[in-house]
Amino acid sequence: MRPGEVDEEEPYARAGGRLPGDPVPDPGLGEIAAPLPSARPEQRWRTRYGRTFVRLLPVLLIVVAVLYDVLTPRYFTAAPLYTAAPLVAAPLYSRRGTILTGVVVVAAVVGLQLGKGVIHYVDSFTELLTIATVAALAVLVNAFVRRTGERLVSVREIAEAAQRAVLPEPAERIGGFEIAACYEAAQADAFIGGDLYAVQDSARGVRLIVGDVRGKGMGAVAAVAVVIGAFREAAEQEATLEAVAQRLERALAREGTRREGLDAFEGFTTAVLAELPHGDGVVRIVNRGHPPPLLLYADGTLLPLPARESALPLGMGELGVWPDRAEEAAFPGGATLLLYTDGLSEARDARGAFYEPQERLAGRVFRHPGRLLDTLAEDVRRHSGGGMADDMALLAVRRPCATPDGTDHFS
Repeated sequence: MRPGEVDEEEPYARAGGRLPGDPVPDPGLGEIAAPLPSARPEQRWRTRYGRTFVRLLPVLLIVVAVLYDVLTPRYFTAAPLYTAAPLVAAPLYSRRGTILTGVVVVAAVVGLQLGKGVIHYVDSFTELLTIATVAALAVLVNAFVRRTGERLVSVREIAEAAQRAVLPEPAERIGGFEIAACYEAAQADAFIGGDLYAVQDSARGVRLIVGDVRGKGMGAVAAVAVVIGAFREAAEQEATLEAVAQRLERALAREGTRREGLDAFEGFTTAVLAELPHGDGVVRIVNRGHPPPLLLYADGTLLPLPARESALPLGMGELGVWPDRAEEAAFPGGATLLLYTDGLSEARDARGAFYEPQERLAGRVFRHPGRLLDTLAEDVRRHSGGGMADDMALLAVRRPCATPDGTDHFS
């Protein structure tokens, strides 16, 4: 085994950078650990049979109604069950299925009334007319539901297009680095919010940003677009990472003059910027009030990269002037840099305990940044029970290992 390699058969042979007495990471993370537990069998059983029952509910209502009419005297009626069947079918079935349900209900009522010899009674005719009217209304409800569903699909497609435009997925390899990004929205069926990430190659290295805009809704999305647009331009033109941060500060200041209400005075963006120079095994970081990045080495050692000097978030320059200073750390081959927003570190479980990414990742080995983010996103969903309180953006960058001939090796 070459120096620096990890024996996959003995994943815990090395300490992984943990001191004696430190908590052992949960075995649910890491490529070399046990797979993540899936949903419990009883949960899958309940979900599958619950959906089947709902789909069959209109049929069951008709069967119960017919049996009730057959087994009871003629002055008893199952009209409520007959009317319920097409109404239940309307949001569940297609238009043809809803019409068929209504036809079956009306036919069953007519057949039973003929069998009992009560079809000529006024109350029987009223019952039949009521059921037929409800069946017709169910078809209209079905059409409304279908139209609403088509609109939702259209809105979903527009949201997907907006996400791709504002937060495009970075290429898997940029400037000799392996890249992976992940966005998890807290709101169901939402695609984009106030979290952001971007990767830009430049003559001075690959530059990255992960940030979190204060606020929600379209105002936050607009600020995300401003930050990313300014970052891409500044990353190409500015000579230093500190100058990139200052360009973002000015861009947000201009954006603030166009806003109204509270956002005009309290709008800000926490962000961490990183620079990976070509050919140098280092990473430079400017942190503006954001959770510190994590550096995962090839042997499982984990090193947080907190800012030595505190700095205000972007957009709060009027409160004070602190010059940005990029801090440098070693970034050797096989290591992975993880940048994230507070949606990860502030995710809570049922007892209110925060998710601790350092504890969960210490000692783990991931051979591709995409695998790291997939596993991390799944684990935080399990930790929070699937109910995250805030959006989460993840960005991971891996420096390939150098081969003996000096070339990069992508594992």
